[in-house]
Amino acid sequence: MRAKSHIISLLLLLVSFGSVSAQNHYEANIAIGAKAGYTLSKLNFNPSVPQGMQGGLLIGGTFRYVEEKNFGLIAELNVEQRGWKEQFEGQDFQYSRKLTYLQIPILTHIYFSSSKFKGFFNAGPEIGYMIASGTSANFDYHHIESVPDFPIANRYNDQLTLPIKNKFDYGISAGAGIEWITNHHHAFNLEGRVYYGLNNVFSAKKTDPFSGSNSLSIMITLGYFYRIK
Repeated sequence: MRAKSHIISLLLLLVSFGSVSAQNHYEANIAIGAKAGYTLSKLNFNPSVPQGMQGGLLIGGTFRYVEEKNFGLIAELNVEQRGWKEQFEGQDFQYSRKLTYLQIPILTHIYFSSSKFKGFFNAGPEIGYMIASGTSANFDYHHIESVPDFPIANRYNDQLTLPIKNKFDYGISAGAGIEWITNHHHAFNLEGRVYYGLNNVFSAKKTDPFSGSNSLSIMITLGYFYRIK
């Protein structure tokens, strides 16, 4: 009789434990989406070059997997425009160089949410490959010695005509944002993100004019997610 009582107690304990586990279980969340936005970027030249932020566009697709509450992973495939814009103090010269990359960030996704809104933080590595480049200028940058009043002696000018050395890029991305959950399947988000490149765009040998030329990019994007699970 006592053994039977122990068995019943054990079964009740297991049922109770199972019930608590079921209440604490988090249903996996899988979503796909798209995003688009605006970028501001420059190159960290060493020695430094007077420059402003170069504007560009970003468009891409997103896959998000959330297995645990408040934690998940995001993978993206983006086309992003970067580059830099030269500054000529007190002069009307204009020069900008736009570099277009195919980027793949793999990010840790940390979030805190209510039923309708979610704040989040994303961070992780990113790799990319330059698929196009273009230059815009209002002077002949291939023959600056023949351009009237061009400040040849007061600035570095090698970057105006340097060929791209490294089309492959890698670095670190981090950003934060807010998401509006309209219903079980649909959500929209706004995110600000910073990318810091760890590879030089131009050759950085001892005989080269620059020892550093890595990318710095700021991105503001609007995104949409469709939850498929």
